[in-house]
Amino acid sequence: MSDKRFGKKGWTPELMKPQNGKTFVITGTTSGTGYEAAKILLSKGAKVVMLNRNPKKSEDTIAAYKNELGNNIDVSYITIDLGIQDSVKKAASEVLNTVSRIDALMCNGAIAQVPKQVITVDGWESQMGVNYFGHFTQQALLYPLIEKSKGRIVTVGSMGYNMGIKTIKFDDLNWDKDYKANDAYSQSKLAQIMTIYELQNRLAAAGKTDVKAYACHPGSSRTALIKTSGSFMMRLTFGLMKLSPLTQPAENGAYPALMCATEEDLDEKGFYGPTGRSNWVGPVGAHHLEPHAKDKAVAKRLWDLSEQETGIKWNI
Repeated sequence: MSDKRFGKKGWTPELMKPQNGKTFVITGTTSGTGYEAAKILLSKGAKVVMLNRNPKKSEDTIAAYKNELGNNIDVSYITIDLGIQDSVKKAASEVLNTVSRIDALMCNGAIAQVPKQVITVDGWESQMGVNYFGHFTQQALLYPLIEKSKGRIVTVGSMGYNMGIKTIKFDDLNWDKDYKANDAYSQSKLAQIMTIYELQNRLAAAGKTDVKAYACHPGSSRTALIKTSGSFMMRLTFGLMKLSPLTQPAENGAYPALMCATEEDLDEKGFYGPTGRSNWVGPVGAHHLEPHAKDKAVAKRLWDLSEQETGIKWNI
């Protein structure tokens, strides 16, 4: 099944209009799908502000882009550690001081399959802390400028949302009792996706139609995500998978987020990603999202808990 609007090939960057005058803020661009997404936007004339943890890698990334696209590209970076709320707040205020508009905030940075339970300085299990709470705070703090810009928030989830326990473990959010890398990762990705649909509901209730919020995922893309934080077995398994037709290049994995960040008249209720086998590869479009990811009671409880945990209230 592919989105009929985009034909058999699904959405590809050839369909993207020039992005001159637009500003995109993207987390996690030093490798993988984030790297490819930023490069494609720059090639279309956009201004890109990268938010990465490692300044040296950010500088190397800018050098690589300039080498490929020329020196006239408008790209800069701000250092952020999504696992430290103070760093997220500092980076957000730097973004607000640096840019006058945000056409799309692309929440792409993530860690995955952390083999043993790690607790962040703010007291959360690390995958939940980085992937979910880091982005929750960032979105809330940048929201006023996104609204002023009539911009978008794009969350890069994962098909992992449909693994693990398929809900939020409110009674043991940090998995103190029975930590499993995959379950904790799945919960963080489910939380990210749920919050996008909850944000849509809240925007609709407030009569705010200028901000769009989208959830997507990269499918099974050949990136360094597992290599950086996964266990030896997980790295070995994914290493073998990379040789199979069930994975795709990182560039293809960037297409769903790029589509959600730039394509006009996209249905916000959709969940965007590859539409081929198991939604791992194939033409990009909207596809089925399991009902547990849109459970309104769980999503509302998660949102309220998140405001309480982070101390950050959205100003919708």
